[in-house]
Amino acid sequence: MVSVEVYSSMLCGFCYRAKKLLERKGVAFTEIDLMVHPSRRVEMVERSGGRTSVPQIFIGGRHIGGCDELFALEASKKLDSLLQPAG
Repeated sequence: MVSVEVYSSMLCGFCYRAKKLLERKGVAFTEIDLMVHPSRRVEMVERSGGRTSVPQIFIGGRHIGGCDELFALEASKKLDSLLQPAG
């Protein structure tokens, strides 16, 4: 599997939903909780092209968006292919 990073917040329902989807699919991910690491918010905003809300999700270093975009990828059957290593 490729690397998956999720910028999140403990009190965010959308973050919870996105992480639960990844967990159901058996995807290991790195969670960057902005309540615990507020200094990483600037990094998230830069990487996501200016988005300030959480979650912000990156698959293989590529920004895919937030919870809605993650579920849209799953619904369109495109998420699994993004999670496969290139090669």
